[in-house]
Amino acid sequence: MPDDAPTALNLPMVDPLPPATQKYFDVCQEKLGMVPNVLRAHAFDIDKLNTFTALYNDLMLADSGLSKLEREMIAVVVSSVNRCYYCLVAHGAAVRQLSGNPLLGEQLVMNWRIADLDARQSAMLGFAAKLTEFCHNVGENDRAALRNAGFSEREIWDIASVVGFFNMTNRVATATEMKPNDGYHASYR
Repeated sequence: MPDDAPTALNLPMVDPLPPATQKYFDVCQEKLGMVPNVLRAHAFDIDKLNTFTALYNDLMLADSGLSKLEREMIAVVVSSVNRCYYCLVAHGAAVRQLSGNPLLGEQLVMNWRIADLDARQSAMLGFAAKLTEFCHNVGENDRAALRNAGFSEREIWDIASVVGFFNMTNRVATATEMKPNDGYHASYR
């Protein structure tokens, strides 16, 4: 794969990008200093890119009882269980940034159980890991544990949705050998 290719698949970005997509990429470049490779990878089909970004933005950035940090923590734990290199690097950087704690980002990547977490975070991440590894074993006791940790019904829905989204994206990233942007590796350390 060429050094600048976002994946091992030969799916070139639409050229030229539609104006709205180019504007979105320009905003990413301005705010992040890069266009995330996951966006570049989806840009072979603008409809797929728009669908991906709409769902990502809704789950990760829209109003929720879950903080942005909590959602990123879920992304890292799911990606750790799935050993998704792209998402561990990208979302590990987001945890480091949002928490201001480089150690937390690294602990979640390696083994979330060793991190200094409160009871709410531990319940949330335990549920995320179980839903990823053993979804067929998730039941009312698991939802009750989340309620007991202080999560509302809506927040449980949001946890499940973030877990489901990252299980899907982990598989696509792994199957296509998606390459994380170099900028993620050293950021927020």
